[in-house]
Amino acid sequence: MKIPITKPYFGEEERQAVLKPLDSGWVVQGPFVREFEAKFCSFIGSGFAAASSSCTSALHLAMAALGLKPGDEVIVPAFTWVATANVVEYMGARPIFCDVDLRTFNLDAEAVESLVTSRTVGILPVHLFGLCASMEPLLALSRRRKLWVVEDAACALGGRIGGVHAGTFGDLGCFSFHPRKSITTGEGGMVTTGRGELDRLVRCLRDHGASSSDLDRHTATRGFLLAEYAHLGYNYRMTDLQAAVGSAQMDRARWILGERGRRARRYDERLSHLSWLKTPWVPPGFDHGYQAYVCLFCPEEPSLVNAAKLHSRRNEVMSRLEAKGIATRQGTHAAALQTYYSAKYGLKPESFPQSFLADRLSIALPLFPQMTDEEQDFVVREFQFAFESA
Repeated sequence: MKIPITKPYFGEEERQAVLKPLDSGWVVQGPFVREFEAKFCSFIGSGFAAASSSCTSALHLAMAALGLKPGDEVIVPAFTWVATANVVEYMGARPIFCDVDLRTFNLDAEAVESLVTSRTVGILPVHLFGLCASMEPLLALSRRRKLWVVEDAACALGGRIGGVHAGTFGDLGCFSFHPRKSITTGEGGMVTTGRGELDRLVRCLRDHGASSSDLDRHTATRGFLLAEYAHLGYNYRMTDLQAAVGSAQMDRARWILGERGRRARRYDERLSHLSWLKTPWVPPGFDHGYQAYVCLFCPEEPSLVNAAKLHSRRNEVMSRLEAKGIATRQGTHAAALQTYYSAKYGLKPESFPQSFLADRLSIALPLFPQMTDEEQDFVVREFQFAFESA
């Protein structure tokens, strides 16, 4: 039995959807992008949503729209995919890494304020694996210190706090539609906001800085004239081929998220007796989107002292699962400790102990909506056996 870490769910609806732009001949950013944006906007309850080529480009657009510049500082989690920090570097600014809470893998909200300086302009929290970061204290801090907030909601479709969806708390939110995410367009992203002026600027910047899109020009009179370019923009457009798939995916988003949640709860039940594993913790009032089911490997209380030993044991367990055809992954990496950042800024594990432990000891188990009980029971059984025999 081969069980991947995840698997996109495509049906006849996606196959038929992708034929429509092929039949029409309009395959660049066009009517299906607008349709996808409208469905996504409605689903999460955002004022505006603008599609992009990836979540990384979405984050880069957010930084550019907010005017991030060299010399500025932005607080980011030390445990996150490296793109979160990269988009700050792209603008010549500096990411200031903050440690995470090992229970949630998200930004330690209580540690953020001590990192704010006269150069700090914003906070970039990540809703990791589908669980929202603790937004209330971060938003209170942003108001008090006059900082902007951009949510890296790459994983967070379906994530909510008190019924409010991720990506609608801060000035801007950025989502991913990579194949490991709950819904996918292959590659793709979305920038959400409640502020019309930011939405208009993001739409301009994603299209080379154009004052009007190709679709707008071709559906209006005097479309033979080119747009005006008042901004230095990028080519971060989503194609209609991608958006047609995304639109069909949005029609089944509630079912996909429901099945992912059901599988996660089934893992919770079947792994609850394992003293050497901490399954995902969801704070009261939070809804987890379960982009991934990420646990902490902890046969002993983890620390910097025993991290290497526990890391080796975790890897042996994962190797044994791999030999059985079961794919696992570490949750993500400690971006602060990747070579580029550790070398450039002299960063070390002891500065971010929780992020280092999350990097060394997290385990993501297979999770996808079409997963069967038989497959999930096989994962649980072999996971336990791998630990006992490692």
